[in-house]
Amino acid sequence: MQEYPFMPKATAVWLVENTNLTFRQIAKFCNLHELEVKGIADGDVAKGIKAYNPILAGQLSRDEIDECSKNPDRNLNLIKKDTTIQIKERKKPKYTPLSKRQDRPDAILWLCKNASELTDGQISKLVGSTKGTVSLIRKRSYWNFSNLKPRDPVILALCSQESFQKALDKAKRRVEREKKRILREEKKLKKENSEQQLDQN
Repeated sequence: MQEYPFMPKATAVWLVENTNLTFRQIAKFCNLHELEVKGIADGDVAKGIKAYNPILAGQLSRDEIDECSKNPDRNLNLIKKDTTIQIKERKKPKYTPLSKRQDRPDAILWLCKNASELTDGQISKLVGSTKGTVSLIRKRSYWNFSNLKPRDPVILALCSQESFQKALDKAKRRVEREKKRILREEKKLKKENSEQQLDQN
C-alpha cells in the first residue's frame, strides 16, 4: 500500500517553494493532481496554507530531494517512521522553523521597504533565506508577491533587534562611504574641468 506524507498539501507548498522538483514528482509524492501542484506554484491553490517542511518532519531527506532534482524521472521515497518516540523527539524543533519559514518572505518585503539600504546578502542572513529570494521580492517578481504582507522580522522572531540594528548601522556606514566617494569623484572632476578651462583660456 502506497504511503503519503502527513499534511500532503502543506508539504507540496513547501516543496514548490524550496526545491527544483518537477510538478509530477511533487504530485506523486503528495498524492495530488499535477495541475493542483501547478496551481500551488501559480498561487491559485492552497492560499493561506502554511508550508510544512518534510525534512524537519523526518519524512524526506535532503539527499533524496537532491537526487530527485537531478533526475526528473525518479520518484521521491517517504521515510517510514520506526517508532513513535522519533516523532515525539522531532516535534518541538519542527514547529518553530515551519512558522518562521512561512513568515520569511513577509519579513524580506518589510526589510526591503523599511531598510532599503540593507544588501540582499544582509537581508538573507537576517531572516535565514537566500539572496535569490530576496532579489526576487525586491524586484517584485517573487511567485507569490501579491500575497505578501510586510511584517517586522524582529516581531516575527526571525532575528533579534540587536542583529537588525547592527546590520542597519553597517549598511548606513556603507551608504555614507559611497556618498563620500561620489562627492570626492565629483570634486575631482570639477577641479579637472576647471583646470582644463584655465588651460584653454
